Amino acid sequence: MTLFWGFLILVLVLIFLGVFFSFVPLGLWISALAAGVSIKVTDLIGMRLRRVPPGVIINSLIKAHKAGLSEVTLDKLEAHYLAGGNVDRVVNALIAAQRAGIPLTFEKAAAIDLAGRDVLEAVQMSVNPKVIETPVVAAVAKDGIELKAKARVTVRANIERLVGGAGEATIIARVGEGIVTTIGSSESYKEVLENPDSISKTVLAKGLDAGTAFEIVSIDIADVDVGNNVGARLKMDQAEADMRIAQAQAESRRALAIAREQEMKALTQEMRARLIEAEKEVPLAVAEALRAGKIGVLDYYTLKNIIADTAMREAISKLGQSKEEGKD
Repeated sequence: MTLFWGFLILVLVLIFLGVFFSFVPLGLWISALAAGVSIKVTDLIGMRLRRVPPGVIINSLIKAHKAGLSEVTLDKLEAHYLAGGNVDRVVNALIAAQRAGIPLTFEKAAAIDLAGRDVLEAVQMSVNPKVIETPVVAAVAKDGIELKAKARVTVRANIERLVGGAGEATIIARVGEGIVTTIGSSESYKEVLENPDSISKTVLAKGLDAGTAFEIVSIDIADVDVGNNVGARLKMDQAEADMRIAQAQAESRRALAIAREQEMKALTQEMRARLIEAEKEVPLAVAEALRAGKIGVLDYYTLKNIIADTAMREAISKLGQSKEEGKD
């Protein structure tokens, strides 16, 4: 019976030690003590209870302690991890900034990391500037010639403006706008081809890095090519448009003239109809005048002679016109 209880106690002790050593990373505690970092076992247990991986926190704390970063504490690292940050990247960034002589606090690095930016890459970019190549930007000089330019922008990360500052897309857009403005204000495309550095000088003087997370170091024009003669093409398009407008106006005047001609023809036919109607009433009026004694027989014959003479003159006139048309 005594042997049974002894065996049971031994099993319980082994189970307790297994659970204890699986729950408490004793190896990390020993590594921290060997590195000179004071860590309590209760701190390791608290990390397990808060579901914080002790390996990430302790290793980062050892790294910071060896680098001489006294401001990095266990509570700060754990709080940053619980906030969703990358503890190892923040510590590496602080070490890189310290070696490069860049003033960077833990709070600033943590804020940059939580903002979604790579703080380690930002520190590295502060030491080693990055080159951003813009796409081909097309602009037209005052003489109507199109130029296509490509620039390389060398930028350095600005740690102070990294949180809330604009990114690379803004730099590219502003540089492109500056290239278009510079080329567009040139009197001739030859001026730009002769002095392409005038583009970079003008663009660099505009302070395009304001409000961005970068500091522009230099702007270099990589390539400038001559494009289309936009001015000539626009003039051709304008001339074609003017010609179409003139044709439309001429067609409108022609249609108006045809309408007036048709109207005159209709009016002439109407007048001829009225004249025929009036001529029909002439014999009746003459007969009535003879019956009433208003005119005599001699007057009647004189009127007939006048009518016959008029008809003869009209016939001779028409005959002469037909002969002239035959000669033509």
